[in-house]
Amino acid sequence: MNATDISFPNLGIYLKDVPKTFYIGKFSIALYGIIFAVGILAGLLVASHNTKELGEDENNFWDFAIRVIIGGLIGARIYYVIFSWEYYKDNLLNIFNLRQGGIAIYGGVIGAFLTAFIFCKRKKINGFVLTDAAMPALILGQAIGRWGNFFNREVFGQYTNNLFAMRLPIDAVRARDITDELASHIGEGENFVQVHPTFLYESVCNLILFALLMLFRKKRSFNGEAILWYSAGYGIIRFIIEGIRTDQLYLIGTTIPVSQVVAIVMIVFAVAGEIVFRVLIKKDKLPEILKIKKPVTKEKTAE
Repeated sequence: MNATDISFPNLGIYLKDVPKTFYIGKFSIALYGIIFAVGILAGLLVASHNTKELGEDENNFWDFAIRVIIGGLIGARIYYVIFSWEYYKDNLLNIFNLRQGGIAIYGGVIGAFLTAFIFCKRKKINGFVLTDAAMPALILGQAIGRWGNFFNREVFGQYTNNLFAMRLPIDAVRARDITDELASHIGEGENFVQVHPTFLYESVCNLILFALLMLFRKKRSFNGEAILWYSAGYGIIRFIIEGIRTDQLYLIGTTIPVSQVVAIVMIVFAVAGEIVFRVLIKKDKLPEILKIKKPVTKEKTAE
């Protein structure tokens, strides 16, 4: 294979000269960043639509969204650097080099939620409604953003020869992403690795979760329930896919994938929250901020 090619041999697909960047004059632009930006834009449009549909002030949403995106990006990078410190401690300047990838969605979610909490607290608005509107948008952005990993030749799994097996030239991937198990399947004279396209698996699963969140967004029993649905759905998706990825981040001092731990916490949180809040609804003790307010309709008057 040429260093810029990607193939899916069992599907009969061979892509030649797949770029990582393109140029405008002498300025190079990473496709990773373009895909990431498209994901954010698509998410914003969906969240804006959902905000109006749920009866919230759209101006509040845009103030909320700008801050949450910034907080999410910072959180995503900090999380990745913390759990990759063995690499970054000797390459401190690379902490600021986002062109090579290296952001973690869990860090982004944590950063976004913390930013949302602070913003809503200061503005004294119901953050649960805005966050419910944003949950389908978040998972859509993740689904699109995963294709940035495709162009970056990253976020792939161990060796496989299944229908969706993907081949990447060895020179095009990071050396630290080629595990001993993966290397053991490189045949003599071969210059590629054959892997699970985990970015594709997650993108498809995220799109399914997006469709479900959009389908059931009006069937919430309380404000904040979409947060629980997202947490359970994405937690399950990530726990399964993380198990076959080669670029796992580990809890410091262990070989336990931190993303699987976070996934379990998300699932437990979602199930426990759903049970607790439904009990509160049954006992009519649900906090006022979580109660869904029905839109006021104006009665027609006879002329």
